[in-house]
Amino acid sequence: QVQLVESGGGLVQPGGSLRLSCAASGNIVRISTMGWYRQAPGKQRELVATYTSGGITNYADSVKGRFTISRDNAENTVYLQMNSLKSEDTAVYYCNAPVILTARGYGTDYWGNGTLVTVSS
Repeated sequence: QVQLVESGGGLVQPGGSLRLSCAASGNIVRISTMGWYRQAPGKQRELVATYTSGGITNYADSVKGRFTISRDNAENTVYLQMNSLKSEDTAVYYCNAPVILTARGYGTDYWGNGTLVTVSS
């Protein structure tokens, strides 16, 4: 069974930095795209950044220049380096993999349980 497990959230002051990690496990053969989404209180879940297996990255306009997504394909892990954090970055951050090939075949729409990031002084 595939699992995505996030870590690295916490409380940080405005202007500070955090690094999130998401590790996928479960007889994985290949993951195409991995990404991060976030959901602030009272708002819909939104895209933060994605990273394809070919190395193409995509960012929400609100985080461009501040956040960097990276990936370790050998470890099935994706990272999100968040710098110059703002109060509006406060949210639960979720790891996502739309398609994963496992030993049993393809599966779709995998999500982690989320990690809370709070930006406050």
